[in-house]
Amino acid sequence: MNDLSLTTEFDAERAEAFAVQLVGTITNAATSIMISLGHRVGLFDALAALPPSSSEALASSAGLAERYVREWLAVMVTSRIVEYQSETQTYSLPAEHAAFLTRAAAPNNIAVTSQFVGVAASVEEQMIERFQSGDGLHYDHFLRFHEVMAEDSYQTTVMALIDSILPIVPGLIERLEDGIDVVDIACGGGRALLKMAHAFPNSRFTGVDLCEDAFAEARVRALKDGLDNLTFKTLDLSTVDSLGAFDLVTGFDAVHDQKDPLGLVKTVYESLTEDGVFLMQDIGGSRDLVTNMGNPLSPLLFTISLMHCTPISIGQGGPGLGTMWGVETAQDFLAEAGFADVETHRLPHDQVNAYFVARR
Repeated sequence: MNDLSLTTEFDAERAEAFAVQLVGTITNAATSIMISLGHRVGLFDALAALPPSSSEALASSAGLAERYVREWLAVMVTSRIVEYQSETQTYSLPAEHAAFLTRAAAPNNIAVTSQFVGVAASVEEQMIERFQSGDGLHYDHFLRFHEVMAEDSYQTTVMALIDSILPIVPGLIERLEDGIDVVDIACGGGRALLKMAHAFPNSRFTGVDLCEDAFAEARVRALKDGLDNLTFKTLDLSTVDSLGAFDLVTGFDAVHDQKDPLGLVKTVYESLTEDGVFLMQDIGGSRDLVTNMGNPLSPLLFTISLMHCTPISIGQGGPGLGTMWGVETAQDFLAEAGFADVETHRLPHDQVNAYFVARR
């Protein structure tokens, strides 16, 4: 008898549970978009600053149209984010919720991260085509990617840079205070460089990125602030074997979506002085899919990988490693590039990334 003719008994309870799970997934996705919108127009900040208020009072405080604010509030109330008093028709944001939704809550403002859902959705049509063609995407396909990435990186990287990230390299703060040469690869919005240039006026900082528009605002800010120790360059990192001779190379969430990630790590190796250090931050996932099952952020990280990091690399002619290329792959690349001393760190403030300290 052909075993394929046998069917397993349909589990109605399992099916029902899965249907409930799917409804929750769709509802949460809709809520995430509304969280992003509320963050961008300042509604969470306005709500947190007010006593229980009507939709009219909230709209007036935020400088927004009441009808749209009222409908947004309906989403927030039914998703149990905002509290509603039906007797007085007033709305309030509990302090425990504001602690994860307002700009004052940084670096714990999850509303910032919610914006990545909209960024991913903005290229859905293009990705349907890419599923068929296998082609990649380019940065100009995306709405607001550099803006959202800069805001997210500000929370995870810039705010913790001086007190938590740089100190994982023993003696680095002192060297920066004395004056060294630093280059930040794929610097994006340049906020980390602005922070370091202000904090360490004796050191010299260079930011390089493929997209000039990514750091345009930071370049203007550096000029306004009189930071003559900070410069920016537009550069395709896959076209050079060395960037010069630097005492410190930093790369914040920069390697995995490059055209040639291994080649970039080799370029970094060739760009360091003898006692130089490569400080690399990248996504702390695993290349083993099962290992990521316990991470509640894995679905979001794989979505960002599919809708941005993988097609961006392929669009440059790269291998498409993806966001979840894995700590293991990063360690392999560093070793293959020639780094003899590699340390891997996890920091309490950052549940997403791993930090690598590599020396020649």
